[in-house]
Amino acid sequence: MSTENNTDNSSIEAAEHGSEYRRLIELGIALSAELDHNKLMENILLAAKDFCNADAGTLYLMSETEELCFQIIRNDSLDIALGGTTGKPIDFPAVKIFNEKGKPNLNNVSAAAAVTGNTINIRDAYASNRYDFSGTKKFDESTGYHSQSFLTVPLKNHEGDVIGVLQLLNAQDKETGEVQPFAEEIEPLIEALASQAAVSLNNQMLLQAQKELLDAFIELIAGAIDAKSAYTGGHCQRVPELTNMLAKAACESDDPRFKDFDLSEDEWYELHIAGWLHDCGKVTTPEYVVDKATKLETIYDRIHEVRMRFEVLKRDAEIEMLKGIIDDGDVTELGKIYEQRVQQLDDDFAFIGECNVGGEFMADEKVERMQDIAKETWTRTLSDRIGISYEEAKRKEREDEPSLPVVEKLLDDRYDHIVIREGHDLMPPDNKWGFSMKVPEHKFNLGEVYNLGISRGTLTEEDRYKINDHIVQTIIMLEALPFPKYLKRVPEYAGGHHEQMEGGGYPRGLKKDDMSIPARIMAIADIFEALTAADRPYKAPKKLSESVKIMGFMKKDAHIDDDLFELFLTSGVHKEYAEKHLLPEQLDDVDISEYVGG
Repeated sequence: MSTENNTDNSSIEAAEHGSEYRRLIELGIALSAELDHNKLMENILLAAKDFCNADAGTLYLMSETEELCFQIIRNDSLDIALGGTTGKPIDFPAVKIFNEKGKPNLNNVSAAAAVTGNTINIRDAYASNRYDFSGTKKFDESTGYHSQSFLTVPLKNHEGDVIGVLQLLNAQDKETGEVQPFAEEIEPLIEALASQAAVSLNNQMLLQAQKELLDAFIELIAGAIDAKSAYTGGHCQRVPELTNMLAKAACESDDPRFKDFDLSEDEWYELHIAGWLHDCGKVTTPEYVVDKATKLETIYDRIHEVRMRFEVLKRDAEIEMLKGIIDDGDVTELGKIYEQRVQQLDDDFAFIGECNVGGEFMADEKVERMQDIAKETWTRTLSDRIGISYEEAKRKEREDEPSLPVVEKLLDDRYDHIVIREGHDLMPPDNKWGFSMKVPEHKFNLGEVYNLGISRGTLTEEDRYKINDHIVQTIIMLEALPFPKYLKRVPEYAGGHHEQMEGGGYPRGLKKDDMSIPARIMAIADIFEALTAADRPYKAPKKLSESVKIMGFMKKDAHIDDDLFELFLTSGVHKEYAEKHLLPEQLDDVDISEYVGG
């Protein structure tokens, strides 16, 4: 009979252990699948409490300063739930692992478990002389609680480092509810749970650390692009903010046009990354092109070189006058001719200087006058192939050097002013990215007459292409990155902000139906930020109404999404952004009825 009872008891115990380990396996699977950090920590603590039938528990995580910080506190008898998803803060100070002298804190049971890496099972805290439970006793006095049994288990990651501590309090008899010590038999189970919990927590913390590193690196790149040129200001930082504001308005809108649009947590992060990286290709754009303030400016402003040629001609005029006087010429007549010549050169240079500055429009008669002045000649007696860069020397070598002295035009479009487009600067029609931009024949044309004849602004066709090429480089760079599945659309979102709804944009000539809503949102954000920016040295800040008016024309021309532009106005996003980022003098009233409907 006794043998049968023993067999029955063994079977029951085996079944119970089997059930517990199945629960442990199921819990491990559940923990590894939990993505929410607070829920994960709560699940760990609650599962441990359930396994031990503990009345209370605390989960600590190790900080970078080697302190145990309270993350979750639960006490069923006192109905206490702090930290985690409750949103209720935990005001208790962190537990120091080392004292002021750098020695391990072995007086505190949690710190001791963290330092030694061992599980500590206390049958009765009030009977223990090994650890300091004075704080626990004060808590008991203030609440009427009686803390008795403690099971403190370190959480170790795959490298054996302690990343936290799990502490359970007051094990209870399942039938009577009386507080009892934690059974030694339960320790391996809780340690196994702690091990699984540590792996899940560590993996999540590693993923969070990678995410924070990615965010920091992306923001570093955007900040560097903004710092690279005063002409971009804080553009890379403000566009993602405005993009998120309009995307949020679309998600919250009751408008039937946006009823199916919503973003998950991963999709919000995807849009956030795309916003910060939307202009990353600008790292490849030369500063002297982006910052080209005058027509002749490259790495330096070549107007100074032109000025020196005028100076040479003025000296030549003076020398000619003096030679005439030496040869017994009429001093008065020679002086008159000299003064007229100098006056003409001064006037001509002043005009060339005016042409170099650029403006809204350069009339044909001004271009003709500039071309006539360019035909003036001067004599160069020094070689122009001495002390120059390797690249410039290569351009010069396309033709043989003429014998000195050589007569040259005052302004010229020389063969060596042409920078040939070759190799990676070429864009085949069948390129794998689908780019369909019109590519200028030359990479750069530094011709003096060519540049001074620019009708508007300071940029040549080649300059504008190089600036627009930043979006090409953005897409190439982003599509080369091994984004995880939930970030796969970053290149599409970031690469579409220069496309137009009617297909006239670049670099792919996409139309509205070819683009996702986030990509169309970013196009509006990019334009509005550029129009309203108050930190651009090349233009005065535009008023809010003026910026909206310009975008109203863009809506009519189908350059931007008409539905999103209306939402931009009706939701008040334009005003909310303006109040935060525009100067007080830019803020004025906007009658949105002019741009909505119709």
